[in-house]
Amino acid sequence: MTTQVTSRLDERTRDIIKSTVPVLAEHGEAITTHFYKRMFEDHPELKNMFNMTHQKVGKQPRALANAVYAAAQNIDDLSAIAPAAETIAEKHVNLNIQPEHYPIVGEYLLKAIKEVLGDAVNDEIITAWGEAYGEIADVFIQIEKKKYAESAWTGYRNFNVEKKVKESEEITSFYLLPENGGSLPFYRPGQYIGLKADIPGYPYTQLRQYSLSDAPGEEYLRISVKRESGTDELPAGLVSTWLHDQVQEGDVLPLSAPAGDFYLDESGKLPVVLLSGGVGVTPLMSMYKKIREERDVYFIHAARNGGVHGLKEEMSGSRTYVIYETPSEEDKTMGAFHKAGYVDLDWLRTVVPKEADFYFCGPEGFMRAMNGSLHEWGIPEENINYEFFGPKGNI
Repeated sequence: MTTQVTSRLDERTRDIIKSTVPVLAEHGEAITTHFYKRMFEDHPELKNMFNMTHQKVGKQPRALANAVYAAAQNIDDLSAIAPAAETIAEKHVNLNIQPEHYPIVGEYLLKAIKEVLGDAVNDEIITAWGEAYGEIADVFIQIEKKKYAESAWTGYRNFNVEKKVKESEEITSFYLLPENGGSLPFYRPGQYIGLKADIPGYPYTQLRQYSLSDAPGEEYLRISVKRESGTDELPAGLVSTWLHDQVQEGDVLPLSAPAGDFYLDESGKLPVVLLSGGVGVTPLMSMYKKIREERDVYFIHAARNGGVHGLKEEMSGSRTYVIYETPSEEDKTMGAFHKAGYVDLDWLRTVVPKEADFYFCGPEGFMRAMNGSLHEWGIPEENINYEFFGPKGNI
């Protein structure tokens, strides 16, 4: 679906915004880093809605800088940013972002532009950006209004951990049922849920998104979570470690409704190629289990070795291929993999058809490699689909 956006900005305002594009290219990340710092100082309650790990490593400021830059480039026709806005809006709805949050963001974004650029901006530029921000915010608010109306529920709903299963050295699955009964939501294979974690010792709520790792139509929701490594200064694995070590069967987890625009197109007729790396297997496993009886499906999974290969018992069939970067002696003895090393284009050409719908998910390096390989092979853009959690990287 393409969102049509009719600009209400006059020509002078649009010209001013476009004139700032080179400045944003140079100083955008400094502006957005300062923006988050100032906003969180004055509104610490908003830390409950942001992934603070992404803040510490600079991913969120970088993503916002890229979004502001794209909006400035396309200010004559904001329809050009609508596809990206749709994806961001999915995550906003999953995080329960509301219209009243946008004025706060706008206030601190304008302050950051002024404070970082100083005399390089005048009142006319600030006024123009205030008007532009209002229009950009309205694009998101309108998209999100529609998505809220379509969502299975708003906010968070409690689910019981019915079962907890260790899938590998790093991945554990959680089988979830609605607290006090109730129906399970509809979702598309590939979508995710939001999880709200209040962890003892941490002052702010932690929000994370996890792909649903089983096919729709089961009597439960399932997420399969990798234990992420981190440090005291940068607790990258704060929520995953809490889930692995502290959350037990019978505990309650608040979930937001399934969301996400990365999902299987079940109306397609072409064969399906699923390419996963590490825990990126989770949304693709949902797709695989939904479609494997209906279409030709090729499942390519890459992992470091068999010890960390999650959900491997659920991979089957003559069109499933496993690649281990550094297979163990046990892997070699068991014949548990088809290729050592990496998924490369020369090999991929020999095992999957070119005329297919491709879906891929995994670590950032894996994603870049798959995207590059598929484009080098000449796969049409409309046949390439991927999921990348967190702010979009340079995939």
